[in-house]
Amino acid sequence: MPPVEKHIKASIESTGKEYRDVHEWLDKDPEKKAERHDVTKMYEYGRMIEEKYGPEAHREYIRHIHDDLKAKFEHVQHDLEKAIADTLAYFGVK
Repeated sequence: MPPVEKHIKASIESTGKEYRDVHEWLDKDPEKKAERHDVTKMYEYGRMIEEKYGPEAHREYIRHIHDDLKAKFEHVQHDLEKAIADTLAYFGVK
């Protein structure tokens, strides 16, 4: 998943603001990181962020989750394609 600084850079590019507090809230506490990325809690956390930082911060929170999901699935896809290629090569199939 992208590091906090990459999320901040994306926020600056799209809004002109860092939204560092939002990105650090999501990523900095290792014990709560998974819970804060739980998509079933996006409504609850999104409302909380919007009340505290505004609607634009809410969108940046959603973008953060989206970018992390995208990165995670790209990694899984890469691993799967490598495993398939390795298996085919093992059995002499190219």
